[in-house]
Amino acid sequence: MNAGRSDPREIVPVANQALGLESRVGSIDAYRGIVMLLMLSEALDIPDVASAVPGNGFWAFLGRQWSHSPWIGCSLFDLIQPGFSFLVGVALPYSLARRAIAGQPQWRRTLHAFWRALVLIFLGIFLRSVGRSETYWTFKDTLTQIGLGYGFLYLLALRPIRIQWGALAVILVGYWLVFALYPLPGPDFDWIKAGVNPSQQLAGFAGHWTENTNPAWRFDLWFLNLFPQAHPWTHAEDGGYCTLSFIPTLGTMILGLIAGGVLRSERLPPGKVRWLAIAGVISLTSGWLLGIMGICPVVKRIWTPSWVLFSGGWSLLILAALYLIIDVLNWRAWAFPLKVVGMNSIAVYVMSWVCVGFITDTLLCHLGHRLFDVFGRTYEPLLLGMAVMLVEWLVLWWMYWRRIFLRI
Repeated sequence: MNAGRSDPREIVPVANQALGLESRVGSIDAYRGIVMLLMLSEALDIPDVASAVPGNGFWAFLGRQWSHSPWIGCSLFDLIQPGFSFLVGVALPYSLARRAIAGQPQWRRTLHAFWRALVLIFLGIFLRSVGRSETYWTFKDTLTQIGLGYGFLYLLALRPIRIQWGALAVILVGYWLVFALYPLPGPDFDWIKAGVNPSQQLAGFAGHWTENTNPAWRFDLWFLNLFPQAHPWTHAEDGGYCTLSFIPTLGTMILGLIAGGVLRSERLPPGKVRWLAIAGVISLTSGWLLGIMGICPVVKRIWTPSWVLFSGGWSLLILAALYLIIDVLNWRAWAFPLKVVGMNSIAVYVMSWVCVGFITDTLLCHLGHRLFDVFGRTYEPLLLGMAVMLVEWLVLWWMYWRRIFLRI
């Protein structure tokens, strides 16, 4: 054996790691694929189909699950954004390890993290502005919310796990206190002017988390009017979403960061599944109890601390199940369609904003309505949506085989 030459069998694995081609954690890609497919499934117009067949319990159930909860509560659709945010945290330890293996210096990793945060913020604003006559300065988009907290998440990823747990506790307790101590509206408060649906007013202590009367709304009343707006911003007209939700969203990402650390740890696989499952049950139960006890309502739209725990519990349990099935039991083949979607999440997100209308119009132009109303006009949106999702998946499949992955 020549002293000056390396064994190719040693070089290849190291090179693959440096290029990010090492064996991926299939459950992470699959979970991300589920989240993104759920987002794309908005094209199915299931709530419209459900409203067209009143009295049908099956479609009524699906209609509720494919709609966002009006305020308190949780639907399947409500779990899309927390799942996406959670997975950002899960993937971060792997990303940092890959860059370290590739020999990237710490300052480059830090610069990249804050550059990624900036791009996510402005990409979210750009997508929300599509189809408008001017830039829509809003900070409620999923990508923007993640971007606002990503720099902090990166810094926490460099710290010991006890610091990460401590940061999560400070965020949850501190954000709860900000709302709990904010004064309730007085007797002469104009609920109609504030855009509050009377049915959404919360009674008693829970009133501190009522739509458009909370401290996050008050912050936006100042902050959003610093930017050019089509008209002065007075309240959220699309469900109470607020800029400051990025703070508890960071809590969701920290839960993912901790879970990612567990997956990368030297624990045996059954131990990882057990940790994720137990943590998921504790988190979900804690969030639910906080809600039913009236301490903190479970509200996704303003990302209450109880929502962080409740939705985070679901995310942990889903990840535990997928990790057991895919990475421990090695049942991987079924998850390939999810992997195709999950490995290109940014492409999927952009596609959902800019391509759905084009694909829909193209299908109707060349195939006409008759193909899609074969079961009647009631189910035409469903069949058309399925066709749109198939086209989107085929595009992603082509990108997958061509090794085209959009990265920030």
